[in-house]
Amino acid sequence: MNRMIRGFAGAGCGLTVVGLAAPGGATSAGAAGAAASHGVIHVVYVAGGQAGTNQSSNWSGYNVGASYPGEPTGVTFTAVADKWTVLAATRHTRGQAGHSATWAGIGGGCVTDDCSVTDSTLIQAGAELDVSKAGKPSHGAWWEIIPEPQTKVTLPVSAGDKIKVSVSEITTRGDWSVVIDNLTTSRRFSTRTPYGSSMDTAEWIEETPLIIGTGGTGPAAMPNLGTVHFISASLIGVNPHFQAVDEIQLVTSSGKIVAAPGPDLAGFNDCIWRMACAAP
Repeated sequence: MNRMIRGFAGAGCGLTVVGLAAPGGATSAGAAGAAASHGVIHVVYVAGGQAGTNQSSNWSGYNVGASYPGEPTGVTFTAVADKWTVLAATRHTRGQAGHSATWAGIGGGCVTDDCSVTDSTLIQAGAELDVSKAGKPSHGAWWEIIPEPQTKVTLPVSAGDKIKVSVSEITTRGDWSVVIDNLTTSRRFSTRTPYGSSMDTAEWIEETPLIIGTGGTGPAAMPNLGTVHFISASLIGVNPHFQAVDEIQLVTSSGKIVAAPGPDLAGFNDCIWRMACAAP
């Protein structure tokens, strides 16, 4: 049986697996069977990616680090939000299942623009967009704190629904609010959780989650989605004004671009199975 998990992006030309972490944070080089039952894989950025471009094996979108050019000294990211329309997933390859997720979160990315420093924490929430081998699409909402496995929520999500996600630290330090609004159906999921976030990075991402199964471990196949439109990204309550250094392209191990973000103009597009992406 396969199990999907959220991973960290890998800049440069590959992924670095640093261990299987059981809930509670203990890390070991456990077997895939143990991971399938309760573990997650931590995948971190490879330092020193290609000049001017961040590339990942499973993330596409934007990442802002606390030590990126233009960020105030000592900044911590305590709130992130965005809105988008849930897309219908179809098979990219006949007979092949596809899995993807659209999300916003804090942690897990590059703290510095050369990725020499990374954030090992991650709190995130979003929508899942999958398609079976037979071509049947499915959608759902979820949230997650690394190293715990993802928590699927009962909020109904369908293709065409407009979703808003917000993740923010509440007044008490280390106490977090996670809210997923289905703006189309006027239904909401919300929860509070304690979490020790480093608060050093923030992300707006289209992802192919990692799969642990009998066939091995690796990023899922990206389905056909078209163009994901992130409508109104916010960071600590304001427009993050993304720069080129913040961009992440999703690439294959051979360097083929699978997904790429476009320029930020009060929102941005992320184009799937395209080498480049226009502004909204």
